[in-house]
Amino acid sequence: MTDRIKTLAGRWTHAVPVLAVVLLALTWGRDLPGGIVVVVTLVLAGAVLAAVHHAEVVAHRVGEPFGSLVLAVAVTVIEVALIVTLMLDGGDKSATLARDTVFAAVMITCNGILGLSLLVGALRHKTAVFNSEGTGAALATVATLAVLSLVLPTFTTSKTGPEFSSVQLTFAAVASLTLYGLFVATQTVRHRDYFLPVVKQGQVPSPDQHAEAPSTRTALVSLGLLLLALIGVVGLAKGVSPTIESGVEAAGLGHGVVGVIIALLVLLPETIAAVRAARRNHVQTSMNLALGSAMASIGLTIPAVAVASLWLPGPLVLGLGNTHMVLLALTVVVGALTVVPGRATPLQGGVHLVLLAAYLELTINP
Repeated sequence: MTDRIKTLAGRWTHAVPVLAVVLLALTWGRDLPGGIVVVVTLVLAGAVLAAVHHAEVVAHRVGEPFGSLVLAVAVTVIEVALIVTLMLDGGDKSATLARDTVFAAVMITCNGILGLSLLVGALRHKTAVFNSEGTGAALATVATLAVLSLVLPTFTTSKTGPEFSSVQLTFAAVASLTLYGLFVATQTVRHRDYFLPVVKQGQVPSPDQHAEAPSTRTALVSLGLLLLALIGVVGLAKGVSPTIESGVEAAGLGHGVVGVIIALLVLLPETIAAVRAARRNHVQTSMNLALGSAMASIGLTIPAVAVASLWLPGPLVLGLGNTHMVLLALTVVVGALTVVPGRATPLQGGVHLVLLAAYLELTINP
């Protein structure tokens, strides 16, 4: 019976990514009626779950921290393509799209995914333990990237408004790529041990640590299906975005809410994977996913929109407003205090989740 359940699970996780891409091809660029939107949403949810499954297969084969890096980079590359596509199609109203999406990703990952993982890990294992050296380095890189790309444009004077000049934007893009590349080298080569899961002394490791790794062929198939699933998730999220925009406008909410909703949809695979890792007491893997995703979101999006700005007709607004800068500063301070001890209780997880709730509330009611 167990083998049959595993076979059925394997079949649907293989079929749904293909179905998502086929549905994306059939609906791309079209106005979707209500019934089709429901179907698209259901397939999107299935693609998210399939992506998590295949990401875990790949992660088990390549080991940490490569596994979390694969998922974070794959999601972010496709997310960047979506942002640039929407900016090209959106006209003047897309001037703040990159800023809103990147900041939403930072708040969701650094407070939502991180906070939820700490809460789940601490509730299940009394305290959530992780490596403060690796997590601290990741948080410092995220903070630097966020300030250079999202805070400084508000205070520069070369251009009117919260925008970079061409030279400043080029510097921000090069700095983002440099820091991200340096971090990846640190995470995967020179100091890989800083990013491996930590188990408390005397605690028995989870059974999956000793499970037989999948074959290379199985891992490659899962990698391909992971990419298909992520393309389906991001593309179908774009397809339902007009419906989301209409609902947001009808409710009288700010345009920034659309970016938050889409970011939440796109980051669902990483959220589920991080929480499942925390349940297995692999909180470091959860931290790698959360902070790695935030870093990739900034480090890859800013260079991409810098290049896209060469042919974008409208302005590129990157600078945050006062409220969001306060939330970013509080997130960095609280994150540093969370990371330094190398362990956390449910309180730290709750604090981060409250910060996310404050961001969402202030986005809905600025």
